Amino acid sequence: MPKMKTNAGAKKRFSLTGSGKIKRKHAFKSHILTKKSTKRKRNLTKSGLVDKADENNIKLLLAMK
Repeated sequence: MPKMKTNAGAKKRFSLTGSGKIKRKHAFKSHILTKKSTKRKRNLTKSGLVDKADENNIKLLLAMK
């Protein structure tokens, strides 16, 4: 059986931390930024972690399982 391919979209959007968690970026930071407060935009810049409920699906997309 051939190797499982990594999903190209997931490869660009997610990265692994040293402890094995999956890092992600926040949404809503690309356009229509005038009506959003500076604090809100600043907090969207920081990266977040993928929720435990979604981790298995993303690991499948990244061909980790």
